Amino acid sequence: MDSSISNIILEYINIVFLSYTAVLFVLFSVMGYLATLNSFHYKNKNSFGDLTKLAASPIAPSITIIAPAYNEGLTIVENVRSLLSLRYMNYEVMVVNDGSKDDTLQKMINAYGLEKIDHPINPDWRSKPIRGIYKSTQRSFSKLTVIDKANGGKSDALNAGMALSTNKYVGCIDVDCLLKPDALLHVVKSFYQRSKKKVIAVGGVIRIANSCKINGGHLEDIRLPKNWLAKFQLLEYTRSFNIGRMAWGRIDSLLIISGAFGFFDREIAMAVNGYDTSTVGEDMEIIFKMRRYMHDRKEPYTIEYIPDPLCWTEVPEDLGILMNQRDRWARGNLETLFKHKDMFFNSKYGRLGLLSYPYWFFYEWMSPLLEFFGFFTVLFFAYFGIMNWDFFIAITATVYMFSIMFSFYAILWDVYTYNEYRKTKDILILMGSAIIEPIVFHPIVVWAAVRGNFKKLLGIKSGWGSQVRKGFAKAT
Repeated sequence: MDSSISNIILEYINIVFLSYTAVLFVLFSVMGYLATLNSFHYKNKNSFGDLTKLAASPIAPSITIIAPAYNEGLTIVENVRSLLSLRYMNYEVMVVNDGSKDDTLQKMINAYGLEKIDHPINPDWRSKPIRGIYKSTQRSFSKLTVIDKANGGKSDALNAGMALSTNKYVGCIDVDCLLKPDALLHVVKSFYQRSKKKVIAVGGVIRIANSCKINGGHLEDIRLPKNWLAKFQLLEYTRSFNIGRMAWGRIDSLLIISGAFGFFDREIAMAVNGYDTSTVGEDMEIIFKMRRYMHDRKEPYTIEYIPDPLCWTEVPEDLGILMNQRDRWARGNLETLFKHKDMFFNSKYGRLGLLSYPYWFFYEWMSPLLEFFGFFTVLFFAYFGIMNWDFFIAITATVYMFSIMFSFYAILWDVYTYNEYRKTKDILILMGSAIIEPIVFHPIVVWAAVRGNFKKLLGIKSGWGSQVRKGFAKAT
């Protein structure tokens, strides 16, 4: 290769990577600043007011918690009991049995004294056929409704629940999530704390329950995960929820609410036809649709984000299951970004089009691809002897140190705000995980994202993949 041409190419690539790195440094520094401001604002705003009065009020707004269940026979009884024990008067728990092949439905029938009832069903609502609707004969379980339907996937199950609900708000959660007893009080407060804007959705932080002590569907003791994959995911979730989403919430530009804990204004969710069953990133896609709906109608609105540790869930401890999960997330990102590509740098959508969408495009979607191909670029230049090793070592060390500092800040800020892990040993373990995460865990996430993108771009059909969980019963 001609030396002058190779030098020009190398310099061009150096400039691209240096510019991209500099932009990310500035972006993440600003995100940390915005997240800090938002955390202080939230703490101050919620330091007064008595939520307990709302719990017992008969005029409190009505909420339906929709929990899809597929082959959850191992823990379904305890999970439902946990949902029925929330401190709130006017709510309903709607479990949608999405064509389970095990004894999920029968266990609920036996445990809660369920009987099939006659209930009008809108034949025009798009969901798989509903085989029956069940209510309990026992007064103590009057809040429970169970829908039995043909298998159609999580999105289809949530849509069926939305269609059959008559309450003002719907909460879409994973059936195996553990909610704190006062979770609904914080959700309802978030829907009603704005006077000039309509709150169309409320999301929250997801905490990791692996290795925690669970008894009777209640979280008794918070413990650091023992599994190494779960530890890295805890670190990842801490950065993502406590820094990333808090920052986007500060400038009212959230484009995703976790499917494990999301609450919606039912009228708006129904107006956009609920969840899209053709995508595996349904939790992100519905937020895009609801935001666009409100923008097009020129109605003032917002989406609230709750940083309180209200929802606890189990994360994959098996490498194959984790890879399937991140593969699916990558495909969901690409599907949603492509479907709403007209928002890209579109000033019509304000900060969403000029900031949020470009961030998801350049960082959440493109960054893993750049890292993957960058690795082979390094090998290529090293093979031909044209690598600028001083530049490569300097920028790699800078990125590595910045990532560690950002993780340290997320960990220490979490200790300052909520302090869920109170043992010094646990904090040191998390900080140690942050040091080796870029080398051990991050490459796994990058490869899973690359694999998911290639599947989608090449038209390889792939659904949700196996998401088998160990079950909280084993942690008691």
